[in-house]
Amino acid sequence: MKISEGCNHRCTFCIIPSLRGDLVSRPIGDVLVEAERLLRAGVRELLVVSQDTSAYGLDIGYRTGFWQGRPIKTRMHELARELDALAKAHRAWVRLHYVYPYPHVDGIVPLMTTTPAEGGLLAYLDIPFQHASPRILRLMKRPAAPEKVLDRVRAWRVIRPDITLRSTFIVGFPGETEAEFEELLAFLGDAQLDRVGCFAYSPVEGAVANALPDPVPEPVKQDRRARFMTVQAAISAARLRAKIGRTLDVLVDAIDGNVALARSTADAPEIDGVVRIAGGKSLTPGHFARVRVISADAHDLHATLAPRSGLG
Repeated sequence: MKISEGCNHRCTFCIIPSLRGDLVSRPIGDVLVEAERLLRAGVRELLVVSQDTSAYGLDIGYRTGFWQGRPIKTRMHELARELDALAKAHRAWVRLHYVYPYPHVDGIVPLMTTTPAEGGLLAYLDIPFQHASPRILRLMKRPAAPEKVLDRVRAWRVIRPDITLRSTFIVGFPGETEAEFEELLAFLGDAQLDRVGCFAYSPVEGAVANALPDPVPEPVKQDRRARFMTVQAAISAARLRAKIGRTLDVLVDAIDGNVALARSTADAPEIDGVVRIAGGKSLTPGHFARVRVISADAHDLHATLAPRSGLG
């Protein structure tokens, strides 16, 4: 469910503003009407997307809109609060994507549900950090305060210890030195992110970064990407193994023979892992189930049905 179009950032590796223009936020009433319509039609999970979800409403000065006769500011916090209430009323999930780590995101985390089987805003944030070297971030024209980001991540985990953090990074950006790449690897170790994607820098026609000096040779870019993924794979696998023995509420997506394929609050569709439920053929796609995690591999969890697993 897209809440805005365009972007006010001018990241040097990106051409979205030249293609789609500056940020244009949808009226909050329109977004909530769409959300309610989808939920009433039986949708069990809403994925909130935009180029910059955290900036929602900035372009119109957080103008007051109306929803069900009530005045509501066009702002991320209010939108998250109302979507959480709607999702709980329909026992559905809401997941936030493309969130920049601005200070006001701190106020979103307490809204995240601790009872996902009852629906609501999930303890999950998709945040495109892109790098951890202050100099490279400045060249990218991205926020350049990795230590503040780490402090923010630690604070979020105090509020919601089970919060899942997904991110994406670029390695081999023009001018990236080996020392700066090592800074990025150290950041991964400190941040302990759950899900991570990594791309070797590739010139995009029209991007400002193409003109930056000291391009990184392709073999070096690919080597750094492989090293990055090796480090992160170990972190992700360890975080999955920590869930062995736990009981989780999951949303069933499909049945494959005697196995049900489901997702936990940590798993966005198509980009994250799945929970494979042995003996789950009696479960119904689109319904919640309660499972006990018995093992984990590099990407997925394996589980069995827990007592009273049919949650609806």
